[in-house]
Amino acid sequence: MAASALRIALNPSSNDAVVRRRPYSCSTVKIIATLSNSSNRTPLFSCSALSNSESTHANRFRPVRVSGSGRVSGSDLHTFDVVIVGAGIIGLTIARQFLLGSNLSVALVDAAVPCAGATGAGQGYIWRVHKTPESEKWELAMRSHQLWEALAESIQNQGMDPLLALGWKKTGSMLVGRTAEECSLLMRRVKQLADAGLGAEFLSRDDLLSEEPALKLGEECGAAFMPDDCQLDARRAVAFIEKANRSFEAEGRYAEFYYEPVTSLLRNESSGEIEGVQTSKNTLQSKKAVVIAAGCWSGSLMHDLIKNSEVELDLPVKPRKGHLLVLENFNSLNLNHGLMEAGYVNHESAILSSTTSDTSDTSDSRTGYDDTASISMTATMDMSGRLVLGSSRQLIGFDTEINESIIHRIWERAGEFFPVLKEVSLKDLSKSREVRVGLRPYMPGGKPVIGPVPGLSKMLLAAGHEGEGLSLALGTAEMVFNMVLENPQKVNPAPFSV
Repeated sequence: MAASALRIALNPSSNDAVVRRRPYSCSTVKIIATLSNSSNRTPLFSCSALSNSESTHANRFRPVRVSGSGRVSGSDLHTFDVVIVGAGIIGLTIARQFLLGSNLSVALVDAAVPCAGATGAGQGYIWRVHKTPESEKWELAMRSHQLWEALAESIQNQGMDPLLALGWKKTGSMLVGRTAEECSLLMRRVKQLADAGLGAEFLSRDDLLSEEPALKLGEECGAAFMPDDCQLDARRAVAFIEKANRSFEAEGRYAEFYYEPVTSLLRNESSGEIEGVQTSKNTLQSKKAVVIAAGCWSGSLMHDLIKNSEVELDLPVKPRKGHLLVLENFNSLNLNHGLMEAGYVNHESAILSSTTSDTSDTSDSRTGYDDTASISMTATMDMSGRLVLGSSRQLIGFDTEINESIIHRIWERAGEFFPVLKEVSLKDLSKSREVRVGLRPYMPGGKPVIGPVPGLSKMLLAAGHEGEGLSLALGTAEMVFNMVLENPQKVNPAPFSV
């Protein structure tokens, strides 16, 4: 939950600072007995709870508990208005929306802790230069960006620094092309963005190199440029949002249940409505909604939760593995903006195998995954001045092991754009590097699923954002909030329906 599994290593031989999670799965599925003190609520079905290894984040993220009317004395039964499964950026911002926008109480449930998944492993950009106007995600992306800007402005109006609170940093964003063909495509993209009301511009070779002198490309290079784009520090943003959520704990409106995998759903026998979840430790009843926002685990979790029910649901969320290389005190390269190569927007090299019978070296015939890694150059400086290089895409299941060959490919790819990197050996940087590996929640078709689950009243999904969790989070939260309270929508939810 926290979007997906995360592994961080400070150097190739270090075993420190590792957070690992297994996928939700069940070797056996069984109906469990009716819970005490809840005669009309029975579990839909149960799967064996998986053990969770203790995270190095345990002390940082201490769960808070709600006491009072939400708890039944002498039992592990708690009642809330909304139960959210998944404490990644999507789950956290949904909780925030309900807490700020209503008087409802919220429980946040996760098998691990925030930032133990893709949220904590990401690059933090909420850039728009690679977004496509009039695409199905465009309206949601623009609404989310508007809400992030409003949040940063509100923080500033309160006398705080958005850089310190969120890692909010105006970097501008660029899509860099190296050939005449790529630049022609970028010119068309700039026109689309400009027609959509955004301040996009095309930079010719001389203008591009004036903005980013470290780039050494051919005579035909150019870039699409969004000078007003910003980025976040995901961990700071998560900490800020969680602190704000926890301020409602004293009112009895918020509680966290971390290191508690969900093991079953509670369903009203007469109406069929979903009325809560059973975790490995607690029964959490929900009056209004249960929201599944478990990132790349959402598909396997839903499969297990409804396996023995009459409900049919195809939620093909897959974990798309990604590597990032972070370099501290690296003075050989300084960047003024956030950069991506033009090919970043294409995903052809990291797609699901077309057949599960393929027995080639890059395909797993048992899972249908293709482990061919697609490498695209992305580069930015984070709020601490560290160089962040990426990125890779790989559909290889729930594997979170660091692949040194992919790290070398990321380094070599960046060197094609910044030749100064070729003068430095990656081996010499082993003590000052950090490698992040996360599993993006990938959906075929490239758009998330946001909406009610057919056949499971009061249950909603918000999953499959892949690498856009941060950039789409606030708009997603608003959409789920409006669905539950039946408010008018700011963004058309139809393209994201289950």
